[in-house]
Amino acid sequence: MRLDDEEGSSNIEDRRGQGGGDFRFPGGGGRRRVRMGGKRGGMGIGTIILLLIGMFFFGVNPLEFLNGGGGLGGGMQAPQTRNAPPPTSAQQDAMKTFVSKVLHTTETTWKKKFAEQGKQYREPRLVLFSGHVRSACGMAQSAMGPFYCPGDQKVYLDMSFFNDMKTKMRAGGDFAYAYVIAHEVGHHVQTLLGISGKISAARRQVSKVEGNRLSVRMELQADCFAGIWAHDNKMVLEKGDIEEGLNAANAIGDDRLQRQSGNRVVPESFTHGTSAQRMEWFQRGLQTGKLSACNTFK
Repeated sequence: MRLDDEEGSSNIEDRRGQGGGDFRFPGGGGRRRVRMGGKRGGMGIGTIILLLIGMFFFGVNPLEFLNGGGGLGGGMQAPQTRNAPPPTSAQQDAMKTFVSKVLHTTETTWKKKFAEQGKQYREPRLVLFSGHVRSACGMAQSAMGPFYCPGDQKVYLDMSFFNDMKTKMRAGGDFAYAYVIAHEVGHHVQTLLGISGKISAARRQVSKVEGNRLSVRMELQADCFAGIWAHDNKMVLEKGDIEEGLNAANAIGDDRLQRQSGNRVVPESFTHGTSAQRMEWFQRGLQTGKLSACNTFK
């Protein structure tokens, strides 16, 4: 991705160092790199972490699953730790800059899309944390992966997750990491459009299997919204970026994750969609750039 000339977002809330855990800049060689300010930097848990990723990666609110699918209360307790200043190394600052610039591109895209419908887009804040974090949806651990909390309309991200994408899921690359952010912002768009509230209410009135199906439709729509973002930011894309995004979508399909964990594939338990579905809906948004193309509830 070519982000040198992009502005950074002011909607970053840095809580790193307040929840424990150290950030490691993704390392390794290959083509997957991020460029900022003319410099190039390498971009980058077991089975338990893989299972956690399968349950919580790209979730609207992973704490809903921990709480049996109901409410936004905190279902986890994290150990007490003393506060510490956020890390300030050059690599950490570079990655924060990358996240900030990607967030700004989502703000530009959705301001435009909402304006086209005569609506005003309210930008979400993105919270950087390490180890664990408190949100309006409760306490969350880094192993749960990035998530969006509709209770406070914030995206939560421990950037060390990008390491896991690269080393554990083989889905690294700057555009793949940007896709993570764009997908979570997609859940914010669903909240602003009233979709999240309607689906949350509907899930409380149906069986677990039907509730899972509704969750899948929510996730696929967020994938499609991420595709819309990519459609409107083609000018910053480089050769191979779209393939990175598709590879990431493929890597976190429910069917693939269940196979990788050594279990049989159980469609009734899916909460995010198959690899094929995730790639398909991302491509729909990418090809059309239209909200109307992302109705996964038909």
